[in-house]
Amino acid sequence: MGEIEDAIERADRESFTREPPKTLKGQIGFLLKRLKTAKAVAAELGITADSVNRYRRGARKHPPKDIQQKIDDAVRRRWQPQVRKRRQRQAATTGGVTVETRARFGYTAPVGTTDDGRFRRLTVHLPPAYAQRLFDARDAGASDQQMRGIIAEGFKEVYFQDGGGRAMGLSDVEINDIDYLDLDY
Repeated sequence: MGEIEDAIERADRESFTREPPKTLKGQIGFLLKRLKTAKAVAAELGITADSVNRYRRGARKHPPKDIQQKIDDAVRRRWQPQVRKRRQRQAATTGGVTVETRARFGYTAPVGTTDDGRFRRLTVHLPPAYAQRLFDARDAGASDQQMRGIIAEGFKEVYFQDGGGRAMGLSDVEINDIDYLDLDY
């Protein structure tokens, strides 16, 4: 996963109304309900179907740390899909998305002005249209670079050009060297 997709996943997790299962047995049971077979769960986690069944029965209680992390991630990715969809639909229709980042921004500007990229810390609220484009791109399997382009375009319009009030000669904005990036919707 890329930085943008990770940020979307973190924002989704903040909207959970209940906590996901914490016990190993509960987590494996949840994954079995979602994926239907022990073989499918095993393929997702990179372990054998026998191991999945041992975890389910409680015969094995302490998986290695890397396997436990994979189990946690698989559960959280599938937890409360309706809540996730509702929050994303709200962001894409009325709420928009707030992007907080510290990154190097490069841009193409007219002759006589500086176009040196520099690190900036920005918190910008992007309109719902950008949220919709971002979610659509992620669902279509877009690369991290393509999703960065959507956010950069939103920054260009909302922050750098202030909705058409300044920097009209600015033709292109790029996000490079992301230090951190968080989304909220």
